[in-house]
Amino acid sequence: MIVHAILHALSVAGAMGWEILWPLVLGFGLSAAIQAVVSHRQMSKLLPDDSPKTLTKASLLGVASSSCSYSAVAMARSIFRKGGNFTAAMTFEMASTNLVIELGIIMLLLLGWQFTAAEFIGGPIMIVVLAFLFHRFLTKRLVGEARAQANKGLNGRMEGHAAMDDMAVKGNEPILKKLRSSEGITTTSHFFVMDWASIWIDIVVGLLIAGALAAWIPESFWQYFFFVSHPFFAKVWGPLIGPIIAMLSFVCSVGNVPLAAVLWNGGISFGGVVSFIFADLLVIPILLIYRKYYGLKMSAFLLATFYVAMVVAGYIVEGLFALLHITPTIRNATVLAPHISLNYTTILNIIFLAIAVALVWRFMRTGGPKMLVMMNKKPNEHTAHAHQ
Repeated sequence: MIVHAILHALSVAGAMGWEILWPLVLGFGLSAAIQAVVSHRQMSKLLPDDSPKTLTKASLLGVASSSCSYSAVAMARSIFRKGGNFTAAMTFEMASTNLVIELGIIMLLLLGWQFTAAEFIGGPIMIVVLAFLFHRFLTKRLVGEARAQANKGLNGRMEGHAAMDDMAVKGNEPILKKLRSSEGITTTSHFFVMDWASIWIDIVVGLLIAGALAAWIPESFWQYFFFVSHPFFAKVWGPLIGPIIAMLSFVCSVGNVPLAAVLWNGGISFGGVVSFIFADLLVIPILLIYRKYYGLKMSAFLLATFYVAMVVAGYIVEGLFALLHITPTIRNATVLAPHISLNYTTILNIIFLAIAVALVWRFMRTGGPKMLVMMNKKPNEHTAHAHQ
């Protein structure tokens, strides 16, 4: 009985993984290509304050970065330590995990276009709310204490990955010419593999948790937990409980989308899904990194302000979509394909797996494995890396 239950959960997780394989490769490929030609070397100089113009720059730079939550957190601290504004650094961090291409593609495939639209509408709303909260409650003394702690350089996770932003192809040539060059292809392959190396654990854990919940938790429990029989209270409850579920799930980045599909099918509100997806920066391991990076007071401040921003964004998106009459009502998010067959998913998986193999091959032949060993080292422990 136990073995059967475990196999059932694994089959659900495997089916979801097969369903999202090609979008993951596509998303990480596009992200790698962008990172290969967009240099972040001078990022701290571009983010000196918390003006709307600067926060817009921070958001765009975040969109062009890796979706790995740990890498985003490490990069944000690096910006802050080099003199960048703290609010701008946190804006970059939020955009880097919640407004990236691969997240939108996976949400489109598993949840539908409304959820992808909610991501790109709710993300800026969340950033605006966060900027307001920082402007209103963040004190110079707290920022000073956080900077003193940050300057200690305590190691977190994926520090090496964050330091890769200096690898972008230099020069003033057109972007497509840079990408077609030998250096551009090599750099793209390195970002592609490093992004996968930094996030594969979150994806696998997310799939396993989603598979277990889908296979083992009866629908009646979810309907009771999310107050499905009380529509108004369900809409109030969803955005409040969504981030808390995310915190306790330990799953971040795109790995939380399969779990979001399970929660949506179970009855959580539309706004609840939105706040859950946005809360990948509040998982317990990242909260512990905040404490190491910025100290206990600032980590508590980030927990409170991030949570409020995510909840408010969930409520606003819920209300806006209801006003426009585009809130999804059918709860049929893709959780389990009955079997693997020769359909468009299989064909696309084969095509994109071939592309992934080519990029990995390039990575292996251009010094990539040595860099992979240094992923979790401090940036100043890295040796210079020359591309072939």
